[in-house]
Amino acid sequence: MSQTEAMGPTGGADPEKGLRCDFCGEISTSLRRVALDRGYDRLQTPHREQYACPACSEKKEKRRLGLERG
Repeated sequence: MSQTEAMGPTGGADPEKGLRCDFCGEISTSLRRVALDRGYDRLQTPHREQYACPACSEKKEKRRLGLERG
C-alpha cells in the first residue's frame, strides 16, 4: 500500500484558495493519493497521479472494498 497525503498547499496551488480535488473539483485544505489495488503496480503502470479530498477518498475506499457502488 502506498499513500501520500498533502497537508497543505503544494505545487502550483494558491495558498489562499487551498487544493483542488481531482475527482469532485472542490477546494480542500488537504488531499490524499492512495495507490492500492489488486494487480496494480504503480511503478510499472502508466498513470496520471490524482489527488482526492477526504470525502472522495472515503467514497473510493468504500467502492474498492465493495461497500458502495460507484
